[in-house]
Amino acid sequence: MTGEERKSVAAWLFVCAAFTFAMVVVGGVTRLTESGLSIVEWQPLLGALPPLSQADWETLFAKYRETPQFKQVFSDIGLEGFKSLFWWEYLHRLLGRVIGLVFLIPFLFFYFKNKLSKPLVWKLTGLFMLGGLQGALGWYMVTSGLVDDPRVSHFRLTAHLGLALLIFATEFWLALELLNPSNIKKLALLPLTVLALVFLMALSGGMVAGLRAGHAYNTFPLMNGHLVPPETFMLEPWWRNFFWNVAAVQLVHRAFFWLLLVLVPLAWWQARRSDAAIAAHHLLVLFLLQATLGIATLLLAVPLPLGAAHQGGAVLLLAAALWTAHASSTSTPSATNVAAAMR
Repeated sequence: MTGEERKSVAAWLFVCAAFTFAMVVVGGVTRLTESGLSIVEWQPLLGALPPLSQADWETLFAKYRETPQFKQVFSDIGLEGFKSLFWWEYLHRLLGRVIGLVFLIPFLFFYFKNKLSKPLVWKLTGLFMLGGLQGALGWYMVTSGLVDDPRVSHFRLTAHLGLALLIFATEFWLALELLNPSNIKKLALLPLTVLALVFLMALSGGMVAGLRAGHAYNTFPLMNGHLVPPETFMLEPWWRNFFWNVAAVQLVHRAFFWLLLVLVPLAWWQARRSDAAIAAHHLLVLFLLQATLGIATLLLAVPLPLGAAHQGGAVLLLAAALWTAHASSTSTPSATNVAAAMR
């Protein structure tokens, strides 16, 4: 691949990552408005068209009235109320289809123009398959809320979010690699640790969202006056608490925050005089912004705008962590700078 080809493919991948970011934000709004169960069928092709007549709306609404969510949560809404739920979920699914086209059409163009190396072709093919899997996983998540309990499984929700983050991270990393290939032997431990913790914290946020744990313990820094609430380990055996106990799940999410509160400034300090400095500056600023959003979201019991912004902030923080880890693996600070960073 020539330099110009690498830049073109990288720009396309950054665009794909931006669409994936939008998908995560819209997914957050869909969850917060409880719109995700408003479309009770999965139609990958036919579902691209919205209702085009009053009869179409009446048919969809009749199907929705048979769901547990309507019967137990929204039994008082009429057709207009259903439409407000429907459009968010429809937008979420439509955006997924658009992302598929944004990825597939340029990929085929670059492939048939011989602008992709063979290893990159395989990586991009795998990435496209992950996108298809994400659609299937999204429907698998929805089906869990179409039975007796009108809530989707928090495990499936977390898996759905985690796969979206993995797709975003792969797109973003491949783009960075095209612009400036990393030296795997020089991957720095601290930035990689921060990256892993940011990803795990986002996954724990999926568990918090799925269990609606953000509506409990709306105090900070303590949890209703406790560092560790007494009910944290009320379930037996003890390990069940980390998957089903609201107190334990929120405590884990906070624990990742406290770890990153120490490690992110350390990573910034270490990188501030290297070629990774700009990336590290972004990491520090976005971490502080995300922390502020998270605390405000918690204290105000998850209002829609803050909840959506906090979910979007998690993706931006992941991007900054990826950038910092990648830049740290490509930078070669002098011995003087290394010594200074350790002081």
